[in-house]
Amino acid sequence: MAETELAQKLQRRLVLEDNEPPEDGDEEQQQNGEDKAPTSNADSELSAKLNRRQDINAGNAVPANRGKVFNPYTEFKEFSRKQIKDMEDMFKKYDSGKDGFIDMMELKFLMEKLGAPQTHLGLKNMIKEVDEDFDNKLNFREFLLIFHKAAAGELEEDSGLLALAKLSEIDVDVEGVKGAKNFFEAKVQALSSSSKFEAEIRAEQEERKRQEEEKKNRRAAFKELKSAFNQ
Repeated sequence: MAETELAQKLQRRLVLEDNEPPEDGDEEQQQNGEDKAPTSNADSELSAKLNRRQDINAGNAVPANRGKVFNPYTEFKEFSRKQIKDMEDMFKKYDSGKDGFIDMMELKFLMEKLGAPQTHLGLKNMIKEVDEDFDNKLNFREFLLIFHKAAAGELEEDSGLLALAKLSEIDVDVEGVKGAKNFFEAKVQALSSSSKFEAEIRAEQEERKRQEEEKKNRRAAFKELKSAFNQ
């Protein structure tokens, strides 16, 4: 609501400035006519940004990074399927509102749980560092960017995001977190992404198959024991 009122005020101000004739004999105002253009341009730019934010929040516009379907496994190839699943589990755990976002209060709770509480300004700066659509909260892609930047050595040592990446139980490889940017690049070159992806899927399938087999054996043993008691 505040953003809508501010945008409307700015638009009214622009209309008044454009239609208001200069006062007679006001030479100083005429001389400063060139100075009004930057102010008018700045107001127009701010108004456009506010209108864009309102459209995004209302669902009438799509941020640039949401133009295509997001696939974490293809976009963040430096991480294994297990690592991404662990990050997704962590994201869902602290998305207490179950709306697909981690807002400032949820991030505050997350950092407190990790033993690295942040100030209000610190939390705002953490979100700002990876907030691509300027909605002041983190979606899952922006959450993955935290670990991507940490593994690539792109975060400052005193960054709250680096503390989040280091203190979480998600292993993004020690070499990466310490800032060895070329580590993942060499890893990607050494292994075919597709074969690695397929190998992980097969491993998951084998694990599910093993669990189903164990469940089946337990059921058979239980039936056998039950029939023995009924004799």
